[in-house]
Parts: sequence; C-alpha cells; structure tokens
Amino acid sequence: MRKNLFTLILTVATLISVVSCSSDDDNGGGATCNDGIQNGNETGIDCGGDCAPCETLSILEGEISDDVALDASIEYELTGALVVLNGGSLTIPAGTVIRATGGTSAYIAVAQGAQIFVNGTAANPVVMTSAANSPAAGDWGGLIICGNAPTNKGTSVTSEVGDLIYGGSEVNDNSGSVRYLRVEYTGATFSNSKEFNGVSLFGVGAGTTFEYVQSYNGGDDGIEFFGGTVEGRYLVSINSGDDSIDFADGWAGNGSNWYIAGGAKAGIEGSNNGDNGNATPVTTTTLSNITVVGPVTEGALYYKEGGGNFTIDNFYVSNVDLGVKVKDTDAEAGARIENGDLTITNLQFADTAEGFMVTDYTGSNQSFYTEGISQGAGNGAAAPDWAAGWTIGLDNSGSATENLAGEITGTVSLNANTEYTLTSSLIVKAGGTLNIAAGTVIKATGGTASFIGVEQNATININGEANNPVVMTSGAASPAAGDWGGLVICGNAPTNKGTSVTSEVGDLIYGGNDTDDSSGSIQYLRVEYTGATFSNSKEFNGVSLFGVGAGTTFEYVQSYNGGDDGIEFFGGSVVGNYLVSINSGDDSIDFADGWTGSGSNWYIAGGAKAGIEGSNNSDNGNATPVTTTTLSNITVVGPVTEGALYFKEGGGHFTIDNFYTTGINLGIKVKDTDAEAAARIENGDLTMTNVMFENIAEGFMATDYTGANQTFYTEATATGAGNGADAPDWAAGWTTGL
Repeated sequence: MRKNLFTLILTVATLISVVSCSSDDDNGGGATCNDGIQNGNETGIDCGGDCAPCETLSILEGEISDDVALDASIEYELTGALVVLNGGSLTIPAGTVIRATGGTSAYIAVAQGAQIFVNGTAANPVVMTSAANSPAAGDWGGLIICGNAPTNKGTSVTSEVGDLIYGGSEVNDNSGSVRYLRVEYTGATFSNSKEFNGVSLFGVGAGTTFEYVQSYNGGDDGIEFFGGTVEGRYLVSINSGDDSIDFADGWAGNGSNWYIAGGAKAGIEGSNNGDNGNATPVTTTTLSNITVVGPVTEGALYYKEGGGNFTIDNFYVSNVDLGVKVKDTDAEAGARIENGDLTITNLQFADTAEGFMVTDYTGSNQSFYTEGISQGAGNGAAAPDWAAGWTIGLDNSGSATENLAGEITGTVSLNANTEYTLTSSLIVKAGGTLNIAAGTVIKATGGTASFIGVEQNATININGEANNPVVMTSGAASPAAGDWGGLVICGNAPTNKGTSVTSEVGDLIYGGNDTDDSSGSIQYLRVEYTGATFSNSKEFNGVSLFGVGAGTTFEYVQSYNGGDDGIEFFGGSVVGNYLVSINSGDDSIDFADGWTGSGSNWYIAGGAKAGIEGSNNSDNGNATPVTTTTLSNITVVGPVTEGALYFKEGGGHFTIDNFYTTGINLGIKVKDTDAEAAARIENGDLTMTNVMFENIAEGFMATDYTGANQTFYTEATATGAGNGADAPDWAAGWTTGL
C-alpha cells in the first residue's frame, strides 16, 4: 500500500527532514498553534516562533525501502544520495521540482527490485535540477536505474556510478515508469573515467516505461543504456559534455523520436562492449525518427567497440562534419559492417560543415547507408512538436540547407525557407509524392549521378508562381551546362517504344495504355545547367517526360543553359503549354516515340541544333501510335543548325499554326533519306500555317525538303509566343536569359 511521504517521517528518518506545525497550546507566547490564525510570535499561520517552524523545503537523502510519494506542492532539496532499495518505490507527481546541492554525492538511484514512477505531463513535467544560484553542468549526479535484464557485462555487475548491482536474465523486468522528466546540470565527476550521466539505465528491462525524457546541460552523456531491454522513446539531449545518447553492453531495446543537439562528442554512441567487441548478447536495436544537430566531434553516429546489429531509419543530421564514425582499428565493428549488421536508411544531411564526410569508414561495404528524405524527430533540425511544453533549450529554427538524395516512398514536402542540395539521385518511388512549394531552390552537385526521377505511379507537384518559381540549378561556384542531370518523369501513357520500357537516363520503367495517367502537376519551374553526359549518345535533358499522361499538368516550364535538349517528350499524351528553352546544347524542344499531346506558347532561343525536333521513332519511322500533335503560338529565335523545325524519323501528324522565326538560315529541315517522313509530307500529314521568317540569315531556305508537296507550309504575319522575337508577356518574372 502506497503511503504519503509525510506519514513515513518517523520510520525513514534519514530520508526527509520536515518539521510540521506543533499543536501544543502551551507555548509561552500566548499563541494557539492550531487556531488557523497567525498570532503571538508565529511567523506563519499556526507555525513559526514558539510553534514549530514553517518549512516549505524538504530534504531528500537516504534510503527508501517502502512506498514513498512526493508532493508537487513542496520543493525538494537533494543533499546526498537518495536510494530506492529492493522492494521500495518512489512516486513523483507531475510538477515536482527537485534541486540538488550535493555534487557527486547527490543523485537518485533505483536498485534492482525497486521501482520509480515519474508521472510528469507535457504541460507539467517533473524537473530534477541544480540548486546553485548559477547552475552549471556537473553540479550534481543524475538519475540511476538498475534492473535485472540481460547485459553482456554479466550478471550482478556493479554500476560505474552509484555502486549498485545490475544485470540478470529477466528480459521483461519492470523498474517502473518514467514519463515527462527533465534532468538538468547533471554529470558530477568522480574521475576522468567516472562521471554521472543525466540518466543511466543499467540492465533495465522491457517492462519499464521510459519516454519523454530530457537531459539538459549535462557534464557527461545525456542518456545512456548499459545493456538491458528497455525502450527509449521521445528522448531529448541538449548540450551534453560528452555523447548525447549512448548505448552499449548488449542493449537490446529500441528507440524512436530522439532529438539531439549541442553534444560535445558523438550525437549517438553505439557500441557492443568496451572490453570485447564480440561479447554476447550483442547490442541489437532498431532506431527511427532521429535528429542530430551538430557540431559534433565524433560523428552523428559513432559505431564503436564492436558496434552491434543496428537498423536505423529516418535519420536527420544537421551541421556536422562527419556522419558515421568508425575507427579503422575497430576490427569487430568493421566485420559487422561488412556483414550487413549496420543498416541506415533515409539518412539526410543538412547544413553540412566544412570538410564534411558521410563516413570515415574505409571498408569495402560503402552501401550500409542510403540517403533519403527525412523528418528526423519530426521537424528536421527544428524542435519536434512532441517536445513542446516540457523541454528547454531547443532551437525552433530549421536548417538553412538540406541535402537531397535517395528515395521517397511517402509524402515529402519541400519549402522555400530551406535551400536544398541535390547530391545524388532523388527518386520518387511508386506511391510516393514529392511536393515542392513556390520559391524553393534546389542546387545540384552530383554530376551524372544527380537527378530527380519520378517513377510510374509516383507523383510530383511543383507549385511555383509567376513571380516565385521553383528553381532547379547547379550548385557549382561557376555553373555551366552539364553540371547535373535534370528532371525525369515516367508515366503509364502509350508510346511506340512499347510498354515497360527503360528510360535512356535514370533507368526507370515507362509506358503503358493509360492515356489519362497523372504524374502530378508542374507549374512555374525553371531548370538550369542540366544535361550531364553519360556518353555521346546518352545525356540528360533539362526535363524528360517518358510516357507521361494527359492527366499531368505541365506548363510554365523553362530549361536554361542545358547541355542536351531543353525539354523532351518521349511518347505519352501530356500537354505542354507555356514552355521556354534557352541556350540548349542540342535541340531546344524535342518530341518523339508516339507523343500525342499538344503544345502552345513555346519560346525558343539559342539552341545549338533544331529549334523543335519532331519525330516518330528512330528505329521504325512507321511505328504506332504515330506521333500526333497540334502546336500553336511558337517562336524560334536563331541561329540554328538543324532548322527551326526538324521533321525526322518518320515525323508524324503535325498541325502547326502561328510559327514565328527570326535569325535562322533554314526553316523546316527534312532529310532526303527519310522516306517515312517524306511520305507523310506528301500525304498532307505536316501542315504549317501562318509561318513567318523574319531577319533571315545568309543562305536562308524556307525548307530543304525536295519532294513534290511544297505547299505543306504557308507564310503570313505571325506573333509566335506573343511578341514575335521579344520575350512574351507570360514569361515575365519566372524565366531567365530572355
């Protein structure tokens, strides 16, 4: 039966010193100590003076062998060790504050067979802190809990602080429940090798609840698990003097939602055994939703002393110079990495520091981690929502820059407040969604490895605005065409290359029979310095659309200074309106492979080869479905080397109206060896009306087609994309280089 603390004063004399008000009426001062009035020489109502003194502060020290409950209305002073013995329990209600004054001698410990119940709430946590006027790390010890769960240090081991026994065989051992606890200014030092942590859990079992716990400004580790099986959820460690969260000695618990910042050494130190890296049971854990905000000196994760079997997912790391640290002398840790025992997925780096390395591990298995998009503990580098109200010292601002790489399987939203660095491929997997807000800037640094790909049945929504576009560009100090790949979108719409075809860049599958397939919505996007080269025949375009369906919105898109084509449609049925291509290294806008979409308002300038290249199929000019399109309001500003329009590889069924060109030497190019293209012209399948050739270049020809049908085009005054050769009004604000 639990008793109130104040009924235990006589039997637990060393625990608490409380002097209650006397009820003695014969006090010599004329006061009545139980009349509810401050009279005589009382200093308070019915206490003080000749009555017993009024005490608002109770002293904690000694041993608890029974059930003791503290009172949140009383502020406690921890003057020495308070130890809950086997069979005893200590209950601490929400809002209780305990202030420590005893240095290394002041700590709270829970022995094997004892229990502690910290019943804080989000709005009213329990706080264990320093009583110093100017509190500092190391002012007192911390909280120690010892259980009967397994460790690889053995059984009946003595804790490094507190000198208590821990370890056993009870996986589900229960040391109580700790919720909404904040420990501050812990880490008092015995010696260089023996310091208190904020909270130390020695062989604590899975029957124990341990969640919503913060260590703040501790002198050593924030929270440390020494073996055991207890789970740790919703943990916060801020400004630890050593590692922020540490686990070792065969810990077999799991952890989720950890927010770590300001630690002096490792964000997380995970090890197996400091004496024997192969000791059993081996440290084995699954961690998820982790944020580490640096700087750190020993990595966001230090995998050491044999490491263990770690599976970590959704790991967000900001402002560090080293992601995963592994000593090259740690043979046991290296062997485990080579064996696949360390797996990290959706690892995202932000605000990377000078000299940044993902890992210093030099072994052959460099695929133990995969980068991805992560929210970490909830909000990336910013304080997670679940930490509100009961924690202190968290920075609520997010990262200024974040790395992008890996795969997206859920819904990820990018925002304009963060500058993103695309370090490798970022693939939106089937079922995943990538949302990009207006004003977002993505800078790519990874060459041919750096591109954004959208798989079949995935979705991308680029929500730019006329005065606030989304920009995908080069991260180089002096950007140039070909610095990175580009944007690749794959859909389920028909192409004449077949179904389940592999894209020439990105190695993604595309093509199907869903004409109205939707890959999302793209509006007000500018891609710059794309076109990284794999080979002479394999280069990225600015935007490549493979079998993209008519359910997709694709408008107000610019390619600028791309190394290959600006925008290219590989089959599909998507409509492309309000497109701009400036200074492409090959063709400006290209369509082929049975594209059946339409296009209007295209402004093209500075392309190296054709303004528009339109073809059916490079292997079979008569392949079906035949490329069929209606284009209108087109401007091509030369010079060009392969015509304002290159009708090739079977061409297709093209109807083009209001086609303005300037500064070109060839209007419509058709190779005399392209029998399928010529047959279509003779059949009337290429019709161009209101074509205007202005400011023609030396040697100008309207067309080099020599067939009988020379009436497939008719000249007239044209305005093209809106203003002839001048930039169209609809391009104002979101484009560059016009």
